Amino acid sequence: MDTTPLRDAYRALLDAAATVADSGDTGLVPPTGEWDADQILAHVAILSGITIAAVSTITSGANATYDNRTALDSWTIERIITLAGGNAGLRDRVRHQADAVCALAGPVLSDTELDTPLPALLLSNGTMLLDQPIPLRDLITGLAEVELPGHTRQLLALLPSGPRAEALS
Repeated sequence: MDTTPLRDAYRALLDAAATVADSGDTGLVPPTGEWDADQILAHVAILSGITIAAVSTITSGANATYDNRTALDSWTIERIITLAGGNAGLRDRVRHQADAVCALAGPVLSDTELDTPLPALLLSNGTMLLDQPIPLRDLITGLAEVELPGHTRQLLALLPSGPRAEALS
């Protein structure tokens, strides 16, 4: 599997996170009901961990599942922020997880493994997006094409409006 789109999506997310962190604006407050930068990064870290677990389970020949509810749990998100040591630690964690996902999904998985269906439960903002088996390949592609770019936009939306924010979007 070509992991270039996944690497690029992680890189864009981490670049956006660094831009927000380096903006020096301590008043970057998300709209009501949205996450701040640390919460977004913790959510991505949890999703990346869940993805690594699913990929590792499939490479071991065992049955895997994918359930993103843990990545939506506010207590778990805050715990990951604390465990990672805040924004810089979260960015570092996500960077290493990106390397792990790409290393496993790229040269390690065969086409048969990538086509392995795994029961998946995906929620977003209280809405069920998926509750059915999907091939691992589609899960990884969705991370690269939908999930990570969506959180990249979410991070950039935290920047104050103006030429710099517009140039990044």
